Amino acid sequence: MAFYLLQRDRDGALKLAKALTDAIDNIGECENCRMLSEEPLCRLCASADRDASVLCVVESPADVMAIEESGVFRGHYFVLHGRLSPLDGIGPEELHLQVFAKRVAAGGISEIILATSSTVEGEATSGYLASLAQAQGVRVSRIAHGVPIGGELEYVDRSTLSRAIAGRNSVSPD
Repeated sequence: MAFYLLQRDRDGALKLAKALTDAIDNIGECENCRMLSEEPLCRLCASADRDASVLCVVESPADVMAIEESGVFRGHYFVLHGRLSPLDGIGPEELHLQVFAKRVAAGGISEIILATSSTVEGEATSGYLASLAQAQGVRVSRIAHGVPIGGELEYVDRSTLSRAIAGRNSVSPD
């Protein structure tokens, strides 16, 4: 992209540079969920149409956007901006998990949905968050893992297939 902009669209490069500078100057974290926002509260947290009793925990703002595009979740979020990784020096403090714990302890949350990645670090992060939430008596669930729609079993890795079988659902006639 840099070569293209420098060779063929220098005006576009300047516009992009200004847009990035403006974003750096004007976008911060939502005080409630840590989503990127130009306002103290992001549009999702400020909306009265959302269910504040259900909290979905994700690793990044991009995860929020992906879930929002699905159109099925109407609760609130908490964005970690990473996942626990002791080998990389990322512990609970770096993810601001004290903010998460304080939010859960404040009450009003009936369920926490853990939507972290299926990596070793993502699973460790989910386990840690689950223990914090369960200590407050909050119900914790984990997003489903398994075979993607359109996926063929022969191409699915062993771990994913194992989870899909272990997490199978009953089929009932309509």
